[in-house]
Amino acid sequence: MDISAIEGEELSSVTFVQDYVQFDFNGPGLTLFIWPEVFVPAGAQIGEGSYAHGEPGYRDAMCLQIGEPVETTSAEEGGALEIKFENGTIFRTSLREEDYEGPEAVHFASGISGDPLVVF
Repeated sequence: MDISAIEGEELSSVTFVQDYVQFDFNGPGLTLFIWPEVFVPAGAQIGEGSYAHGEPGYRDAMCLQIGEPVETTSAEEGGALEIKFENGTIFRTSLREEDYEGPEAVHFASGISGDPLVVF
């Protein structure tokens, strides 16, 4: 489960759909069917802490990352997918089967013509 194509890329958009969220990274795209938690470091514009789907500030915490470059990524089957931005903010989504609300948790498109859609 390699999503490293977004490392070094800026988050260019966040799209909230009824029961999932999509992120665009100037080409590569990531769709999460399990709402991620957002962990914001001290000194951030919105205030430090963790934000979960449905909580006040959740959407703001995500959208404030637009324009921020991705520092690192990781995705471990049965564990979690994590995106860490250069400013220290982290998006983390469970990849545990018991947390799936449907047959899949993530779609990842590298943005490179001919590359397959990665689903997990």
